[in-house]
Amino acid sequence: MTNMLIQFLCALKPIKKVHLLTFLTNILFMPKIRHCLFMAVLTGVFLPAAFSQEVKPVTPQALPDTSIIETLRENMQDNIPVISLDESDGQDGSAQNISSQLGAGRDPFLNAATFKFGAVRFRIRGYDADQFNTYINGAPMENLDNGFTPYGQWGGLNDVMRNRESTAGLRSTTFGYGDLGGLTNFDTRASYQRKQTSINYARSNRTYANRIMLTHSTGLNKKGWAFSFSGSRRWAEEGYADGTYYDGWSFFTGVDKRFNDRHLLSFVAFGTPTENGRQGASVKEMLDLAGDNFYNPNWGYQNGKKRNASIAKSFQPVGILTHDWKVNDKTSLLTAASVTFGKRSVSGLDWYNAADPRPDYYRYLPSYQLDPNFAAQVADELRNDINKRQINWDALYQTNYATHDIVRNVNGISGNDVAGRRSKYILEDRIINTTKYNFNSILNTSVSENVTFTAGVTYQSQRNHYYKEIVDLLGGEFYVDVNQFGERDFPTNFGAGQNDLNNPNRLVGVGDKHGYNYDLNIKRGSVWMQGVFKFPKFDVVVSTEHAYTSFFRYGNVKSGLFADNSYGKSATYNFYNSGIKAGVTYKI
Repeated sequence: MTNMLIQFLCALKPIKKVHLLTFLTNILFMPKIRHCLFMAVLTGVFLPAAFSQEVKPVTPQALPDTSIIETLRENMQDNIPVISLDESDGQDGSAQNISSQLGAGRDPFLNAATFKFGAVRFRIRGYDADQFNTYINGAPMENLDNGFTPYGQWGGLNDVMRNRESTAGLRSTTFGYGDLGGLTNFDTRASYQRKQTSINYARSNRTYANRIMLTHSTGLNKKGWAFSFSGSRRWAEEGYADGTYYDGWSFFTGVDKRFNDRHLLSFVAFGTPTENGRQGASVKEMLDLAGDNFYNPNWGYQNGKKRNASIAKSFQPVGILTHDWKVNDKTSLLTAASVTFGKRSVSGLDWYNAADPRPDYYRYLPSYQLDPNFAAQVADELRNDINKRQINWDALYQTNYATHDIVRNVNGISGNDVAGRRSKYILEDRIINTTKYNFNSILNTSVSENVTFTAGVTYQSQRNHYYKEIVDLLGGEFYVDVNQFGERDFPTNFGAGQNDLNNPNRLVGVGDKHGYNYDLNIKRGSVWMQGVFKFPKFDVVVSTEHAYTSFFRYGNVKSGLFADNSYGKSATYNFYNSGIKAGVTYKI
């Protein structure tokens, strides 16, 4: 720290002795200044003694990397207010040139809004989550299909996600064009992690009850290598709401290699396989009958144990390769490439030609009954019998056991008939399988002492595969891939009830796809530029972005309801977007 302070003081403009003496004399006779100086002297005298310890001589081998010192010195000079004093200045301080670009800290409002207020779905400035951009090591992380950031991909990795730079609103940034809500960049590179080995445990009464985390970071060694590892588990046998549970694992690994003062290559990989039983929303009438504002209709008893029908699973690991090139003392180029793959799913009940299995279905509530006496009887049963308020798993199994059916012309083959226990109720997964590639390169340069220029180019490609998959036949032998609503609405049209006209009356079992099955392919490229101009009283920023987006749908099945345009590749839709933003800061 002493070396850094000396370098900083040496970098300041020379101050003439006469003017410096006058300046010090004026401030010493101010009462508040005298009080502060007195406290500073006391602190300087007694605080070192209180924390004194043996000071070991610093050997040349123990000296930190000079490139890191240079980087810290430059960051300090960029962020500390620059005060210029010479003999021509007046005494009112009007010549102070204060930098307004002090946005690297963790904003307390953003911290509160994203964590403490997140439970009530608080929206910053009323913006939805798709109005905020998120980067990790220079790579954009938001999904192209909806613009939302999948924060669950790095949940539980708090120790390695602490280094971040946030920009609120439309202010200038050094790593992206930005959006209406703002932009956040996480720096998880191994050489920027604090050298540490930590283990911690937390307990809560929210989504999960327990969390244990282990992190080890080596820092940059003499050969230019740095390693960082982190892992955690969050779990709960049952969460705060009945029938919910949580089991989430997280892992992170990072490797850095600094070749010299100008080149740093980094690679990080992380993933969070997670499974949790979800809480479902319900109507107020059912909450009142249950006497519980946390009533959860998604579960029911099976063999004396709670079983949740709505289970969310997610595992989409991410890998990011980053190259940091310091071209010269005024110019740097940061290039990042990332890949994301894996799927997320939510399970749920599906049924064919059977009663709705949901316990809070509106037809089962007292308000639907026309007879007041019967309505009172229904209300009394719901209040006093928990099995009436929850999913009746035994009834679903018994229905499937008792169902014997013959399916004619299976797979469209005449005379190919199959008889057996046809499931009327099944448990299915609704799956999104994602493969995503990102490339982003950012150039930052100081044109002059008062002008900085930033430019970037980005290319993103994403493919989502949407489909349903059978998890449990609930005692049946097979399920038929048909659309009961198409059959009901178009009773005279056989094809309208088929989910796949290429394989009509197809029999499906556990692990088979059924229902909808299609791909969404999206590609986006963009370039952007930004100029920041700093003056004694004003800062001006001007930025522009030009982007091109292309997407199309590919149907893997021929739906009976849309037989003409559901199978194969759709038309390709292209969009050109451009934007410009400008801002002025006045420094009082």
